[in-house]
Amino acid sequence: MTQASFDFDAPPVPPVEAPAPAACVAAPAPEPATTPDPKAFEAVPQPEAEPAAGLDFEALACTLEQHPDFRVLRRLVPCMDFGPRPGAPVDDNGAGVQRVLVLDTETTGLQHRSDKIIELAMLLVQVDAATGLPFGPVELYEGFEDPGMPIPEVAQQVTGIRDEMVRGQRLDDAQVASMVARADLVIAHNAGFDRPFVEARFPVFADKAWACSFMDIDWKAAGAGSSKLSALAQDHGWFYDAHRAQVDCHALLQLLTRPVGRDARTGLALLLAAAAAPSFKLRATGSPFESKDLLKERGYRWDAEARVWACTLPTPERLEAELVWLKSEVYGRRSVRLDIEAQDSRVRYANRPGTLSERAL
Repeated sequence: MTQASFDFDAPPVPPVEAPAPAACVAAPAPEPATTPDPKAFEAVPQPEAEPAAGLDFEALACTLEQHPDFRVLRRLVPCMDFGPRPGAPVDDNGAGVQRVLVLDTETTGLQHRSDKIIELAMLLVQVDAATGLPFGPVELYEGFEDPGMPIPEVAQQVTGIRDEMVRGQRLDDAQVASMVARADLVIAHNAGFDRPFVEARFPVFADKAWACSFMDIDWKAAGAGSSKLSALAQDHGWFYDAHRAQVDCHALLQLLTRPVGRDARTGLALLLAAAAAPSFKLRATGSPFESKDLLKERGYRWDAEARVWACTLPTPERLEAELVWLKSEVYGRRSVRLDIEAQDSRVRYANRPGTLSERAL
């Protein structure tokens, strides 16, 4: 299974129709700066284009894009080198640079206490903190691990990973530890799923700052109809074979290099800022059963272990506004004391508590 198998759709909003581009230029596939392990690419088969005499497919795609009734999607091309850092002096000694690790897992199921990782992929890249743009070569790791149990049929259907693909395989502890040790920030699309899994397998993740590209970016406010990674990629004109760890990492990294909505900042810049600020986990203790759909639509998640609806809020201002909303829309005249957990990026999305307090409504 993968976090992408959850229903992570945000409430639908009307689609925003982008104007037709003034020009259409085919982007060449970048040359990899390093030579990754060939086994890493065996997990993500790349179909070969079939030749068609006399047809220029890119020209046809560009022609279609000029018509308001057509939209063209292109296969995502992994980028293994983002080129030089723009405007930076050669001898700046790395000032203003953040090393970001983009991560994705495939697992036997959804419970980190009983299920196991069967595939892990990571991309380590340098990011210019001032612009939120990556630069330089991308370091890649991908590997399988035998979970010591048959992979459930539902997980095989979602991921395409079969027992014979992982039999006898083990993730490279030394290489994983090396890449994690060099990272300043770990990013995953739904870090609340990935972080407990990788911390259970690799304790080195526990001391790292984390950000979540699903929760820490307001995709709905940016005009997206869905927060699913594949849907966000399609909004930018890409498609890819989802539900495999490596290609999901490439899709997420390229998505985060783009400005989010009308914000001039890239997704990477927004996540760097989110990781530097505290957040607050709010538990809607004792909420009426009939409010469950309202809370779910609002973005709350059901915590089955604590048996409570909860959400994470990025600023003190958002927390105060949410308390006002809960009093008005959920609790009404009832008196209630709510749990509030202040979190920083080193415990956020982990299976560990932050600093707890109570608030009376």
